[in-house]
Amino acid sequence: MDAGDLLRNEKLVPVVVIEDADNAIALAECLLGAGLGSIEITLRSKAALAAIEKIALHVPNMIVGAGSLRSIEQLAVIREAGAQFAVAPGSAPGLLDAVEVSGMPLVPGAATATEMMQLLERGYTLQKFFPAELAGGIPYLKAVGAPLPELRFMPTGGITAALAVEYLALPNVVAVGGSWITPKNLLDAGDFDEIGRLAADAIASGM
Repeated sequence: MDAGDLLRNEKLVPVVVIEDADNAIALAECLLGAGLGSIEITLRSKAALAAIEKIALHVPNMIVGAGSLRSIEQLAVIREAGAQFAVAPGSAPGLLDAVEVSGMPLVPGAATATEMMQLLERGYTLQKFFPAELAGGIPYLKAVGAPLPELRFMPTGGITAALAVEYLALPNVVAVGGSWITPKNLLDAGDFDEIGRLAADAIASGM
């Protein structure tokens, strides 16, 4: 249920809105070749499920997840598509109940100490801090680190390459979710060489 073990070696999880599923395999291979082992395909486009399926089938060494999970109905379809984990922007109780039944590894979203404690009660030690920059950013995560030492975070939302390094320097941050590696203009152009360069630069910077 908690995705911490599955993502324990991942410091950077690219968050991707993909509009053309035909780009999915090349994108995953490009990121994997640069040294990134996971990808989050957000459920914000009609191509998302097909993209997850293509990556799961053709790039088996890539850990592929479904992002923006927000309904119980989505759980069955993302599992059928081959998603190995899910990421949610929040933590609706009904959705959490369904996730527990399904056994799908999940990174649930939290933005307040109360939400974080409620998720901890359910066994989630890895949580998505979202929207990271708008919710208080690095100072907020520093502040909750002492009273909530059990928790580890994957902040997402408004994070740049420079900010990612600062987030990862925090002891309670184990990974960051970022969309700067796969910007829409490069995806639309199929410029996987440049995407690969952005990924390699991120890894070289300590991610």
